[in-house]
Amino acid sequence: MFNGDRLHRPVLVLNASYEPINICAARRAIVLVLKGIATAEEHTHVLVRSAAQAMPLPSVIRLTGYRRIPHQSRALSRKNILIRDRYTCQYCGRTLPASELTLDHVIPRSRAGETTWENLVACCHECNNRKGNRTPEEANMRLVRQPKPFTLHTSRHLMRMLAKSDERWQKYLFY
Repeated sequence: MFNGDRLHRPVLVLNASYEPINICAARRAIVLVLKGIATAEEHTHVLVRSAAQAMPLPSVIRLTGYRRIPHQSRALSRKNILIRDRYTCQYCGRTLPASELTLDHVIPRSRAGETTWENLVACCHECNNRKGNRTPEEANMRLVRQPKPFTLHTSRHLMRMLAKSDERWQKYLFY
């Protein structure tokens, strides 16, 4: 694994109270630890090196001070739609890399379809071309899941799913 890949690994972020509040890239986690804003609770077996030191890559970090987290809403973005839809085409059900997915307006923009959480889905190029400027019903296509806004529940569900690939997270996520 290249150093750049290591720095993009997901890291679970806990509040000072050990409540899971976010997932960030390992690069950001290292910065938070080095600044003293967070401490590493769990580490991977991978070392990250600088000219002066080597440190184990964190897997779980905890903020040193408690942060009050207001009701969060995620920004509507391509990245967040892909995360919500788990990098899965919402028409054919194939899971693909982000580079092979597009965003589809369920109700096309040309028919007054809005750019909202409820009208955007992850879609492979093939299904997007097949659907074209039609509704799913007109194209005889079904959605795998109805699109919904990204909520705190969605975020926690994704954290639990990611925990299956990193057992160090499991004790911090309430199953």
